Amino acid sequence: MLNNSNVFEKIYTEYKVLVYNVALNYLQNTEDAEEIMQDVFVLVYQSLDKFNHKSSLKTWIYRITINKCLDFIKYKNSQKRWFIFGKKSNNDYEIQHLSNFEHPGIALENKENAKILFGVINQLPENQKTAFVLSKVDGMSNSDISEIMKISISAVESLVFRAKSSLKEKLSHQFEQYHKKK
Repeated sequence: MLNNSNVFEKIYTEYKVLVYNVALNYLQNTEDAEEIMQDVFVLVYQSLDKFNHKSSLKTWIYRITINKCLDFIKYKNSQKRWFIFGKKSNNDYEIQHLSNFEHPGIALENKENAKILFGVINQLPENQKTAFVLSKVDGMSNSDISEIMKISISAVESLVFRAKSSLKEKLSHQFEQYHKKK
């Protein structure tokens, strides 16, 4: 594939919504999703001539987006732990409540429940979160997820199952605590 502006424009036009939505599902913040989208397309533009066609262009862009989101989350989490005079916080509540929940696709009356849900999803191990988000939020097939994550289909199924089990357990505790506060 030639690295020219016409090819890049077509790729950008075709995949900008996908990249934005994946980033938004991971980060739950429109500004962060826009930042990731810019980073992804800068990398796509710079790497277009190196694309080896071993996977589809869509899979390649998905993988780049997920990796950028995971890197962003790691960076944000490391920044959250630094407070005045460089002290780290060991208080999980403090760390979790520094982030902003902003997802435009969720109705106002459902924002509190969605905030709890995404807060628990964000606590999953990275591989479980990735498999779960791609499967249940983005609606991708296990074979597509397998290709994106570079793991077997049975590994994808196992990750999604473990994520759902963990979410069920954690959410039951979260909603019990939420309803006790009301």
